[in-house]
Amino acid sequence: MKKILIFTLIAVFAIMGCKQAKPVKTIENLKAGIKGETTASAKYLAFSKKATEEGYTNISKLFEATSKAESIHAANHLKVLEKLGEKMDVFKPEFEIKTTAENLRAAIDGESYEVASMYPNYITDANSEKIADANKSFTWALDTEKKHNQFYTNALEALNAGTNNTLPDKYAVCPVCGNTYDLANIDAKCAFCQTSSEIFIIY
Repeated sequence: MKKILIFTLIAVFAIMGCKQAKPVKTIENLKAGIKGETTASAKYLAFSKKATEEGYTNISKLFEATSKAESIHAANHLKVLEKLGEKMDVFKPEFEIKTTAENLRAAIDGESYEVASMYPNYITDANSEKIADANKSFTWALDTEKKHNQFYTNALEALNAGTNNTLPDKYAVCPVCGNTYDLANIDAKCAFCQTSSEIFIIY
């Protein structure tokens, strides 16, 4: 009888040990990431319209492309969140629209934060909690935001110098990971997720 009891206790502890703790930080980060990326997508689309109004067609195209990329990041984060059995909270994107120069500066500030702090911390938490899907989604977003930051920096410098007409006038976005390219310099396959450039979204 004692042996049966011992084996039963061992089995119970084994089952309990196999249950993975809820990835609290990663769930929190996914929700924050979805909110941030959804807001960025709406904001950049509004910035695109403002750039068009001010006659900056090339910069408008850039904002339009990056808006799509951010929506892809949000969708990827949401898939991971739902896979973890969680639901996203309802929210309303809030942002300001100013001049195109000011909008570019705001975009640079936002991307700089994501690149330097936000996504590196999210990736660290995902690794710690062993959530590989979140790690991948966060990494794709981080790598893309680095490119966005450079695109915005180049655009602001050109705008201030009065040479914005030399900026790229078409962009391509990977529909899987959001990687964003100047259309004149795309890879045959996405450098981040290896998706064929044949299905890239062109702006």
